[in-house]
Amino acid sequence: MTFSAEDVKMVASNISSYLIVIGIVLVMMIAVMIGAKKAGKPKRGFIRVQSAIAFLLAVVICVNMICLGKYKNTLNAALANNAEISEEAIAASKAVVQKVGEEGVVLAKNAHGVLPITDAKKLNVFGWASTNPLYGGSGSGASDSTNNISLLKGLENAGFSLNSELSDFYTEYGTVRPEAGFSVQDYTLPEPIADAYSSEMLSHAREFSDYAVIVISRVSGECFDLPTDMYEVIHNASFNPESKSIGSNGMYTNNGDYDDFEKGQSYLTLSKTERNMVELVCSNFENVVVVYNGAATMEMGWTEEYGQIKGVLLCPGTGSTGFNGLGEVVAGMVNPSGKTVDTWVYELRETPYFNNIGDFRYTNLGAYTAEIKAADSGSLEPGTFVNYNEGIYVGYKFYETAAAEGLIDYKKTVQYPFGYGLSYTTFEQKMGELNEDGDGNISFEVTVTNTGDRSGKDVVEVYYNPPYNNGGIEKASASLIEFAKTDLLKPGESQTIPVSFHKDDMAAFDAYGAKCYVLEAGDYGISIRSDSNTVLEEKILKVAADIVYDEANSRSSDERVAVSVFDYVEGHDSFDITYLSRKNGFANYEEAVKGPSKEQYTMSKELLATYQSNASYDYAGKQDGAPQMPVTGAKNGKKLKDLRGLSYDDGHWEALLDQLTVEEMVGLIQNGGWQTIAVASVGKVATSDCDGPAGLNNFMTQNYGTSFNVEVLLAQTWNKDLAYEVGEVMGQEFEDIRNYGWYAPAMDTHRSAFAGRNFEYFSEDGVLAGHLAAAEINGAATKGVYAYLKHYALNDQEINARNMLATWSTEQAVREIYLKPFEVAVKNFEGTAIGIMNSFNYIGTTWTGADYNLCTTVLRDEWGFRGMVITDYFGGYGYQNAEMGIYAGTDLMLNMVSPFAKINNTSATAVTAMRNAAKNILYTVVNSGAYSEEALTAASAMPGWQKTIYSVDAAVIIVLVVIEILAIRRYRKSEGFVVEETK
Repeated sequence: MTFSAEDVKMVASNISSYLIVIGIVLVMMIAVMIGAKKAGKPKRGFIRVQSAIAFLLAVVICVNMICLGKYKNTLNAALANNAEISEEAIAASKAVVQKVGEEGVVLAKNAHGVLPITDAKKLNVFGWASTNPLYGGSGSGASDSTNNISLLKGLENAGFSLNSELSDFYTEYGTVRPEAGFSVQDYTLPEPIADAYSSEMLSHAREFSDYAVIVISRVSGECFDLPTDMYEVIHNASFNPESKSIGSNGMYTNNGDYDDFEKGQSYLTLSKTERNMVELVCSNFENVVVVYNGAATMEMGWTEEYGQIKGVLLCPGTGSTGFNGLGEVVAGMVNPSGKTVDTWVYELRETPYFNNIGDFRYTNLGAYTAEIKAADSGSLEPGTFVNYNEGIYVGYKFYETAAAEGLIDYKKTVQYPFGYGLSYTTFEQKMGELNEDGDGNISFEVTVTNTGDRSGKDVVEVYYNPPYNNGGIEKASASLIEFAKTDLLKPGESQTIPVSFHKDDMAAFDAYGAKCYVLEAGDYGISIRSDSNTVLEEKILKVAADIVYDEANSRSSDERVAVSVFDYVEGHDSFDITYLSRKNGFANYEEAVKGPSKEQYTMSKELLATYQSNASYDYAGKQDGAPQMPVTGAKNGKKLKDLRGLSYDDGHWEALLDQLTVEEMVGLIQNGGWQTIAVASVGKVATSDCDGPAGLNNFMTQNYGTSFNVEVLLAQTWNKDLAYEVGEVMGQEFEDIRNYGWYAPAMDTHRSAFAGRNFEYFSEDGVLAGHLAAAEINGAATKGVYAYLKHYALNDQEINARNMLATWSTEQAVREIYLKPFEVAVKNFEGTAIGIMNSFNYIGTTWTGADYNLCTTVLRDEWGFRGMVITDYFGGYGYQNAEMGIYAGTDLMLNMVSPFAKINNTSATAVTAMRNAAKNILYTVVNSGAYSEEALTAASAMPGWQKTIYSVDAAVIIVLVVIEILAIRRYRKSEGFVVEETK
C-alpha cells in the first residue's frame, strides 16, 4: 500500500472551498485596510483591527470545519490516542520470533557432518551481507529493525567468537544497504572485490579458525519484482519485450571495474564479485558453510561446485531475534527442523513460468488509454497483461508430474525439492492403515521415531497421487493434503500423529466437462514423504465410481456448491492462450511456455468492451436492480454493542441497519484507510487498522511493534502450533494499543521466484499456506484482532499490478492454486469474523474489487465467509471505483482523503449495496476486541488532537476578545479626547 500524488491533489481539491473563503476574506481585509486610509486616525486603526479580527475568525472557522468536519476521520486515524505496548508483550513476542528462527532455518546440505560446529568456538564470517543482513522486506510487509539481533550477534549469543578484522573490513566498505522500496529500486549487491582481501588478512583468518561462513543475501519488496537480466539493469537498458526482462528500470553499481553480471544473468544468481569471494574463501578453508539470507529461491548450484562448501543453511528474514535461532542451529544447541516451502531449481530461466512474467502491454489501446486518463488523472498505464500459462502446474506440482511423465530429469533439474530439509538426527515414519467412515472422512496414523542420537523434531508430509486420464481433467502426480510437526523427540522416542482429511479434498475442478469438482474413479495413492519427491510409504485408496460435486451433492466443506464462474478468466474469446497440459506427457510444453504470441498483444473489441475502468463504467445502468429504497434514519434505539455475539443472520441487524443514514453509510464505506470511522446513529466507535505481515506497523500513529519474521521463515517451520503462537503474541501487541484490525497475513502464491512480495507470502503451495495462515489468525483472534487476509487474489507479480493488469489463467488453476490458501484459511477460521483485502490487479478484464464472483459468489456463498472485504490502497488509479466495489461485495475503501469515484446515493440499488457493506463492517467490528468493555471505555475518551484543537480555539477566542476589548477602549478613549479638545 502506498500513498499516491492523487492523495495530495484530492486533499487540495476537498479543502479548496475553504481556501477560497480564506482567500476572499484576506482580499477583503486588505481592501478594507487600504480603504481605511480615508478615515481619521482613531477610526482608521479601529477599522483595521476589526478587519484583522474578522480574517482570523474566518481562518479559525475554516480550519475547524476542515479538521472537525471533512477530515475528522482522517485525523482520528493519524493522531489517535496512543497507548504503549507492554514490556511483557514485547518479551513474549521476541521469544516466539526466536522459536520461529530455531524451527524455520533449513539445513539444505551437511556433507561430512560439518554442522553443527562443536569442535571450535571461533568463526570467520565472510560476505558484506554478514554485517548488513536482511530481517524482512520493504513496503507494508516491513517492520522496525532498529534493535534487532544481527546475524553476527546471533552467532556470538550462541557462544562463537568472530573474526572482527573481517567484520570491520565489511563495515568500512559500507554500512547502508542500497534502497529498494516503493520509488527506488537499487539492486546493488555491495561486496569488496577479491583483490581487497590482503594476504595478511587471509593469513590472520586461517590462524583464527578452520571454519568459514559465507553469507549471501537477496532483497525483495513491495512495488518491484526481481530482475531477470542484471546486465540490462547495469547498463540501464530500457525494457525490451523480446528479452522478457523484468526489473530493468532499477539501478545497479558494480563493485569493481568489471560488470558483476553477464547478459542474461538474473538477480537470483551469484554475481562475479560474490563468486570471486567464494573462490577466495574456498581456496583458503576446507570447512565452509554458506548461509543464504533471502526469501526468493536463488540458484544454489554453485554450492555443489566447491568441495570445501560442506554446509548450506537457508535463512530468510529473521525479524527481531530470529538470528539467535540461526546461531543455535550452527552451534548444535538446536536441531534444525525447517523444510523448504518452494522448489529450488538449478536454472530459473528454464522454469515453465519464466517467459510469462514481466512487462507485457497490449498494443492497440491508445485511444482507450487516453479516455482512462481523462476520466481520472490518477490512472497509470492501462493495457498490461500476464498469462498464467502453466495452469495448475505450479512449483512442485509441475516438477513431480513432469518427472513422472518423463519430461525432465528430476535430479538434474531440482536441487532442493518442496518440503525438503535435513536434521542432525534421523527419523523413521510408519504409516498406519487407511480408514474411511460413512461420511467420506479418511484417517490414519503416522508413527514417528527418532532413530538417531540427538533430540529433534520431524515433519509429517501427506500427499496424494490421483488417477489421471490422458487428456482429461488436469492433475498433478503429487499434491500436499495435510501436514503436522512432531514434538521434540529424544533419541529412541516415538510419537503417533493422527492424520485426517475428507475424500472430497482430492477432487479436481472440471472446468470443461461437469463444470464443478469431480472425484474420478480409480486408485488414489496416499503417501507420507520426507519431501515432495521422496516417498516413505504409500497406501492406495480406491474410488469405485466418479463422484460429481454438483447442485445435488456439494463438497463437505462448501456452504453452496462450487460451480464454474470464472470461464472469462481464460481469455479464449479473442486469443488462444496455450495452457500447459499433462496430455500425452506434456506434449504442448514448448508451445505453452514460450511466452505470449504476437496476436496476444492485441486485445479484441469484445474484451475491450468489458475492460472496466472509471472511464467505461456505466453508473446509469446500475440504477434499477433494487425494488425499493431501504429504510434509513429510523429511530429504533438500537446500539451496535447490543448485537455483539449475535449471528450474522439475526433479525436485530435489520432494525439496527434501518437507523443508518445514507450519509453515514457513505462515510463509513469511503473512509477505510487504516481505520473504520465512528457512526453516531448506532453508537459505533472508531477503530484503528494497520499493517502488517511482519508485525504492528502503524506509520499513521507511529506505533511500531516487535519485528516478526517474514512469512517464508514461518512457513519453513511447517508448525501450525507455532503459527498460532505467532498470532497470539502479535495479537497481544495489537490489543495493548487498542488496534484491532490487522492488514495481514499476506498469502498469495509463489508462482515465480522473481515476485517481489514472495517474502511476505508463505509458499508455492496453498494447503501449506492456508493452514498456517488459519493458525495465525486464530491465534490473533484470541486477542480480539480481526485479520484481513490479502491480497485476494492472483496478486503474484508486482510489475504493472497497479496498471490494470489483466491476469489470464484457467478456472481450475484459479481455484486449485491461487484461491486455495484463502479457501483453506477461511474454512479453518474458528473465530467470529475476519476480513479480506482484495488486490490491485484484474482477473480477466475486471478489477478484483469489482468481481462479484470473486468477492461474493465464491468467498461468501461457497465458503461461508462472514466479515468485511477492503480494497488494497484506494489510490485513484483510474479503475478503483467505490460503486463498482460495493455491488461486487467489496465493503470498505482503504482511503483517508475521500474516494476518487462517486457512489450514486439516490439509487435504491446503490443504497441497498451500501447497507450490505455497512452490515459487513459493523459485524466484523462489533465482534472484535474493539467492543470489549475496556476498549469501549478508552474509545469514549476525546482524542488528544481534538482537545488540542478546542484548547487552541479557546485561547484564540480569548486573545481576540481581549484585543477587541482593548481596541474598543482605545477607540472610545481616542474619540473622547478629540471631542473634548474641540470644545
